[in-house]
Amino acid sequence: IRPHFLFNSLNAVLSLIRKEPKRAEAALEDLAELFRTVMADNRELIALGDELSLCRRYLNLEQLRLGERLRVQWRLGPAVEQALVPPMLLQPLVENAVYHGIEPGVAAGVIEVRIERRGDRLRLQLSNPYHEDYQHRQGNRMALDNIRERLQLHFDVEASGP
Repeated sequence: IRPHFLFNSLNAVLSLIRKEPKRAEAALEDLAELFRTVMADNRELIALGDELSLCRRYLNLEQLRLGERLRVQWRLGPAVEQALVPPMLLQPLVENAVYHGIEPGVAAGVIEVRIERRGDRLRLQLSNPYHEDYQHRQGNRMALDNIRERLQLHFDVEASGP
């Protein structure tokens, strides 16, 4: 999770405290759960449904800052939420989609999350806006490298990535 995300989230909550205290409270609960997961010992597999819940909490926080510019379409196949995955598998990808696809633009953008289950395999696909006129940010590929490492740790050679 990027450090600026924490500061942006806290600033968004501060702006809500007087006007919308219930919404501010919900945002703090989302933030606490997100950081609780990040700081936990993440060696055990979890249900994909729990990872999706974490992603939704993250997106709720980003929505405070980005408003209508951030839209998400979830396309989840049957029985995907019960699949076991390493923690923090999807959230860093969603964060990258916000950072590289939504933040740089001025218009609304859609992040599409598509997950299908085929037998004992999952296929996760994320897409986000890409416009030629955006000032594209260079990433360090840390999120992708960490995800690939977690997949290989749990699933050995069965894991494949981009």
